Amino acid sequence: MTIMMSMKQVFPLSFVFILSGLALKAANAFHVGVPSDNPLRSSLLVSSTTITSGRSSLLASAKKSVNAIEYNEKISSCKEILTKAADTKAEDPDIVLEALEDLEKLMRQKRKEEGESAAEEVLQNLNGDWRLIFTTGTKDTQKRFNTKINYFPIKAVQSFDSTTSPFSIQNGIYAGEFAILKFFGDFDFDLRKSKLEFDFDQIAIFGFKIGLNKDEAAKIGASSGLGSKGNVDNAKKGRKAFFNWISADKDIATARGGGGGLALWKRVDKD
Repeated sequence: MTIMMSMKQVFPLSFVFILSGLALKAANAFHVGVPSDNPLRSSLLVSSTTITSGRSSLLASAKKSVNAIEYNEKISSCKEILTKAADTKAEDPDIVLEALEDLEKLMRQKRKEEGESAAEEVLQNLNGDWRLIFTTGTKDTQKRFNTKINYFPIKAVQSFDSTTSPFSIQNGIYAGEFAILKFFGDFDFDLRKSKLEFDFDQIAIFGFKIGLNKDEAAKIGASSGLGSKGNVDNAKKGRKAFFNWISADKDIATARGGGGGLALWKRVDKD
């Protein structure tokens, strides 16, 4: 359906290019026989310049549209694989990893072509609750276990809300429906980089909430393997932990963490 619609858009543009080309040739041919002191000659020269500029703009617009169609189709293909993986947890981990890496490159291209609007869409779609499905783990975790973690074995849910001020974030580890460990904090989102920086200032252990110092959440995350040791160093320097967010839609979300790992989440209903 997308391809059929794109062809319908391309044909009228081609027709415009043909007409503008004919008009340009006619104007150039006509002004050759007009005396140099005739005002009509200047008018024809201006018209030729305007037609040429218009053709260039149309060509650039058409090329941009074709590029968008191409990368959006590839993005949809990657998301189809990842959505299936999020639903079944049965897809080949290597295929899932390849889809994540391809999606990261394609979304980078999309942001380059479309500017901050692509990141704004990600931020809006990010609102809600997300269960961690697949992760390569941080580089530290990969070294520790001499492997890449794939499908995440326990229930971990992150929640984002960009309707609050500041934006709020929660991260919980669950046994069934009960939150064993839950972090609370806030986040910022850089639309230019699609980068989400966050900091936790409270933790709830079996429902009992206590305050956290700036580097305590980072230490807990690093010791559990859920966070990077680099976050501890960043916290000491006054820097926040972060995700380079790749995508978020009605079904799945993807990101690369500050520790270098890739992750896939599935949208879930609120507890």
